[in-house]
Amino acid sequence: MKMKSFYTSLLLTLVINSIIYSQEFNSNKLIADIEYLSSDQLEGRFAGTKGEKAAANYIADRFERLNLKKLSKGYIQNFSFILPNSPHEGILYNSYNKDQTDAINVVGYLDNNRENTIIIGAHYDHIGYGGIYSLDTDRIEKNKIHNGADDNASGVALLLNLAERLIKENNSNNNYLFIAFSAEELGLIGSKYFVENPLIDLKNANYMINLDMVGRLNTDKELSVFGAGTSPVFKQVINSTNNNFSLKIIDDGIGPSDHTSFYNKGIPVLFFNSGSHQDYHKSSDDFELINFDGMIEISNYVFDIIHELNNFGKLNFRETVSEQPTVSRFEVSLRVMPDYVYEKEGMKADQILKGGPADKAGLIDGDVIIKVGEYYIKDIYAYMNALSNFKNGDETTVVILRNGKEIEFKVKF
Repeated sequence: MKMKSFYTSLLLTLVINSIIYSQEFNSNKLIADIEYLSSDQLEGRFAGTKGEKAAANYIADRFERLNLKKLSKGYIQNFSFILPNSPHEGILYNSYNKDQTDAINVVGYLDNNRENTIIIGAHYDHIGYGGIYSLDTDRIEKNKIHNGADDNASGVALLLNLAERLIKENNSNNNYLFIAFSAEELGLIGSKYFVENPLIDLKNANYMINLDMVGRLNTDKELSVFGAGTSPVFKQVINSTNNNFSLKIIDDGIGPSDHTSFYNKGIPVLFFNSGSHQDYHKSSDDFELINFDGMIEISNYVFDIIHELNNFGKLNFRETVSEQPTVSRFEVSLRVMPDYVYEKEGMKADQILKGGPADKAGLIDGDVIIKVGEYYIKDIYAYMNALSNFKNGDETTVVILRNGKEIEFKVKF
């Protein structure tokens, strides 16, 4: 009863507030989308589970109602991957235990008969019952559903909202591709699969917008926009369309979310994020904490950016140097993107980020890290545990396998 009262009050408030904004903005659906996607019945939407499939079907149904074009079997792009080994597998996967995991990207297309296409994406998976990915203090002892209302039911709801608004645009110079990715939490697996198996010609991809954790705008209205350096026109448009936000503008096209997969294919990217918070990857990331007024403002801002960028034709891509801070449970990082599906011993580097300790030391993409300092690296979890023993400014050695040979490097964090 308390939840119903909260929902009704919030709904009435947003209906009134939405009158201030575009008549096309449907805040009712925004609320309903997040409420369902972050409900207990989806059990945290872990990739490959029944909850993930239920979420995928819900998003596909929303695409159907919006009359978006189907590019594959329905709106579904199936893919498979190998689950990373986990010392707490029973807790993490809620007794879901098999080597091969089948997951789903959900893809819908708005065909405006234009040459180029804007890609708008958001991951819909989360971390299920938490396990090793949880930041709850009692993450191992208790099985709690991690609903991921902000991470990333908020991004998916905003994607659906933007789709509804962009459909009503009659003079767009671009087509639009809307993608809800799965298995982002396990290493951007869904988006990596898509760029390797695209349903459109990526040569015609104009740019990609990624929406991840956009539901907790704070009172200072601090909004991060990553990827601003990946096309020469981005900063001009980001600033000229901003009337509400205290922006944190980051040039880097690489980061811990799905836009990275598109940047690596030479596509300009923009990643919108309302910031981390104390409920990140905790069982407390729930529907009641979402700032819906803030999401309305972010939707209007992103919509205005898209509208303004329509005047610039096909955007030029520009490579950036990675300068992002580490987002992790430890203080330091080698600035390596792990290969989360690597099955052999060691931690394989899918990508060495430019300017980071690993890059400066001489590591390259594909190197397999087998030792950090005195710590032997059996898998990615041993790698993370090893890093937790170092602080900024520390120096140590890293031993890698490259073409079957062991090579030692000196690194400084």
